[in-house]
Amino acid sequence: MEGSNFVDYVKICCRSGQGGKGSVHFYRDKMVSKGGPDGGDGGRGGHIILRGNKQLWTLIHLKYRKHVIASDGDPGSYQLMRGKNGEDIILEVPIGTIVKDEETGKTEFEISQDGEERILVSGGRGGMGNNHFKSPTNQTPRFAQPGEPGFTKWKILELKLLADVGLVGFPNAGKSTLLSVVSAAKPEIADYPFTTLVPNLGIVKARDNYSFVMADIPGIIEGAHEGKGLGLRFLRHIERNSLLLFIVACDAPDILKEYQTLLSEIEKFNPFLLDKKRILGISKCDMADKELQEELTKELKKGDKIFKKMPVIFFSSLTGQGVSELVDGVWKNLNTL
Repeated sequence: MEGSNFVDYVKICCRSGQGGKGSVHFYRDKMVSKGGPDGGDGGRGGHIILRGNKQLWTLIHLKYRKHVIASDGDPGSYQLMRGKNGEDIILEVPIGTIVKDEETGKTEFEISQDGEERILVSGGRGGMGNNHFKSPTNQTPRFAQPGEPGFTKWKILELKLLADVGLVGFPNAGKSTLLSVVSAAKPEIADYPFTTLVPNLGIVKARDNYSFVMADIPGIIEGAHEGKGLGLRFLRHIERNSLLLFIVACDAPDILKEYQTLLSEIEKFNPFLLDKKRILGISKCDMADKELQEELTKELKKGDKIFKKMPVIFFSSLTGQGVSELVDGVWKNLNTL
C-alpha cells in the first residue's frame, strides 16, 4: 500500500492540556488593607476533539501526525478572574470514522454526521481559587486547588467507507474490472490474486441520470474473519453498504460453495450483515454459452433456497455482456430497500 493516498487506519498519541491552578489572593485597595479571599479559578486544559467533514474520504492527513498535544489552561488571578482555557485541538475526519482505545480495543464512538464533534481526550479541570474555601471558621484560606493533569492516551482511528454497494468476492474474481467498467474509477488490475490492496470507490451512472456509489474492497479468503489474508482490516468497510454484490467467477469449481464460503465469513465477522439485500453476479460469463448459463442458474436455484429470492446475474466486464442488466438490478434493489 506504499504510495497510496487511501489511509483507513491510524494510531495517534493524544495528550490533553493540564488545568490551570487556582489563585491564592486577598482583596486589597487603598481603602481596604485586609480584604477577603478573591483568588480566581484556573482555566480548563485544552480538549482534543474530532469533527466530521464530508469533504474528506481518507485519514492520510493524520498518518504522520503521531502526537497531538493540546495546551494547558492558565492559572487564576486576583479579583476572581478565571484563567484562560487551554486551546482545543480539532482534528477533522471523514464521516464513518470510528474511535477505539488502543489498550482495550474497545470501540468508543463513531463520527456519523458532517460537523459532528466528539471529545477524543478531555482536558484537565482548572483548580478552584481560595475564594471557594472561605468559611466562618476560616475566613482567610491560604490555599487553592492545583489544576488537574491532562490525559495521555493512544487512540486508534478506523474508517468505514460509506457506499451504496459493496463488492464482495474472492481475490481475482473480477471485482476491480467491473468497477473500472461501470465507473470512472481506475483500480489496479492484473491477472493475479490480491491486486487490490486498498478499497476503491466509483460512482456508477444508472438510468435517468441517477447514480450510486460502489466500493471494491480487497478480496476475501476463507478465515478472513479471523484476520487471515487482509482479513478484518477491510471487512469493516461493507458494514456501511446498503447492498452487497457478491462476485463469483463463472469458471469457479463450485459457484454455490464459493458463495456460501463468502457468506459464512461475513456472518462470522458481523451477523447483522446478513440482513442486507444481496445480489449474486457471475463474472467472466463470456467463458460460458447461454445454455451453460441456464444450467448453472437451475443448479443454483435448486441447490440453495437463498437463490430463489436473490437475483443471479451473469455478466462479462470484458465484452460488456450483462453489465447493463447488473447495474439496473443493483439500482432496482437499492430503491426497494
